[in-house]
Amino acid sequence: MKTTLLIMAAGIGSRFGEGIKQLEPVDSNNYIIMDYSIHDAIEAGFNEVIFIIRKDIEKEFKKVIGNRITDTCAKYNVTIDYAFQDINDIPGILPEGRTKPWGTGQAVLSAKNIIDSPFVVINADDYYGKEAFKAVHEFLVNGGKSCMAGFVLKNTLSDNGSVTRGICKMDSDNNLTEINETKNIIKTDYGAVADNQVLDIDSLVSMNMWGLTPDFLNLLEEGFKEFFDKEVCQDPHKSEYLIPVFIGQLLEQGKMNVKVLRTDDTWYGMTYKEDVITVKERFNEMLENNFYSEELFNDLNTHKPHASEN
Repeated sequence: MKTTLLIMAAGIGSRFGEGIKQLEPVDSNNYIIMDYSIHDAIEAGFNEVIFIIRKDIEKEFKKVIGNRITDTCAKYNVTIDYAFQDINDIPGILPEGRTKPWGTGQAVLSAKNIIDSPFVVINADDYYGKEAFKAVHEFLVNGGKSCMAGFVLKNTLSDNGSVTRGICKMDSDNNLTEINETKNIIKTDYGAVADNQVLDIDSLVSMNMWGLTPDFLNLLEEGFKEFFDKEVCQDPHKSEYLIPVFIGQLLEQGKMNVKVLRTDDTWYGMTYKEDVITVKERFNEMLENNFYSEELFNDLNTHKPHASEN
């Protein structure tokens, strides 16, 4: 069965080089977080990768990342494709002076015409761990329509400053009922607080890892039109169309069911420049403990059949 890894990478800067966090090496072999995500997705069973980028960085992206990944994935019969996020690709007229991208919802919509299989969508610069990819893939191949990887709050905090997390509420069957966007979460010696409120560090949070099907994209497209009609006029320069917000609206309206799949893996990201040191230490520890092979992709099955053969 064909399943797709959709990577939102349009936020990578137009000038490649030092300071672009998505390209920051995280181990002694100069692999980046995106390499690990692709490795974990292939290991879980995903057999297509689609990069969402901007057209103006296509040449440099392929030079620095894309061509290398294409060659690597070819060994495992995993196909590579590209979708292009364009600020002008909107159901209306671009507001004068608007330079800010339209957000994750529009990013995923940019791939609407090339996605034809169940997919998992992730951020390019976040490490999600093997367990999350396996759980989402198993859910999708067994006929599930929509799910979210739920990370334990204490496994997503930074030692170097505050973070924003979508804290989830679920019913007794682990169906998502609400996402509370919580800002200014600070890690403490005894747990975590946000604006002086003590938080349950064992709460599950959304890190923008969703398992979805092509049918969802029709809802997302309709939602984008409504967003453009109702919200852009109120804040033409800063309003954003965000997947968690849109899914939250669908949940409120009873138009969508989302299963929360708990993962106990630690999420790693580089919210702050100081996080780089910690993240590199953790990745090198995983290498030392043989959680990954030194040559990252060498532990994968090179004879895995292509999607068309399943």
